[in-house]
Amino acid sequence: MKIHTLIVEDDPAVRQSMVEFMRMVGFECDVASNAEEALMLLKTLDTQLVITDIMMPGMNGLELTDAIKKDYDVDVIVMTGYSGHYSYEEAIGKGASDFVFKPIRFQELLLRIRRVLREREFRLERDRMMAELQQLAITDNLTQLYNSRYFFSQLKMEMERASRYTHNLSLMLLDIDFFKNYNDTHGHLEGDVVLGTIGRTIKSCLRTMDTAYRYGGEEFTAILPYTSGEEAVTVAERIRTTIRDITFSPAPDLKTRVTLSVGVTEYAAGENETCFVTRADKAMYISKKNGRNQVSFLPPPSTV
Repeated sequence: MKIHTLIVEDDPAVRQSMVEFMRMVGFECDVASNAEEALMLLKTLDTQLVITDIMMPGMNGLELTDAIKKDYDVDVIVMTGYSGHYSYEEAIGKGASDFVFKPIRFQELLLRIRRVLREREFRLERDRMMAELQQLAITDNLTQLYNSRYFFSQLKMEMERASRYTHNLSLMLLDIDFFKNYNDTHGHLEGDVVLGTIGRTIKSCLRTMDTAYRYGGEEFTAILPYTSGEEAVTVAERIRTTIRDITFSPAPDLKTRVTLSVGVTEYAAGENETCFVTRADKAMYISKKNGRNQVSFLPPPSTV
């Protein structure tokens, strides 16, 4: 990928010589004659590096650097011909990645640019790795749903939000019927196929604001903000029937299906997580007790 740079320099001769050099060494390059023009260009350009003079009419280069770092993930190298007026520490304090003096020696500038870009790539790679590690920490590897640890933190947050803004919040707990028998008969690898398929199916039946989790073993759960119990039952039925109609092939010439027992409940303002989750669990066991492959709803205590 070519690096896109922006030169901000009010002296036309210096600006032109810098552009010619940057393009000669392989960088894409745009120009601005002042800070205000540079900020306008940054709104439309995919820029990785800005090289700016400090002394310019209007907003100076340090003020420009400060403005850029507040709104963009862009590295900045600042230039000055007035060594007594500005310091390296002042430039770095504004967010600059490096500081060079005029007259510019292009080979030195190139070395500094390459160092800044190497550090940028290292930083971006580190951020990508941290994001991946964070995702792994909250995601169940088999189903690609969130895990139970993340479920409880998100449930608490959604309960607090529902109480604060007085909107509906529903919870469903889903359990695969006779899953132990399926594993014992067809093996755990085929059981994993079922778990993965069900995880993807549950997620596909939910809205973007809803979140699904692997609760543990063959149990799943889903948090549905801004959703009444009645609406959540409709969603649960959609998931149940979609899963019921999926055909699995755990062995050659063998077709089979699995079903879900689902419990649904609605949040009662002021109750704690344990009461909320326990009621969904009780609703799910009602489905089990009544023959499985069905959805049961338990209303919150205030509406009983």
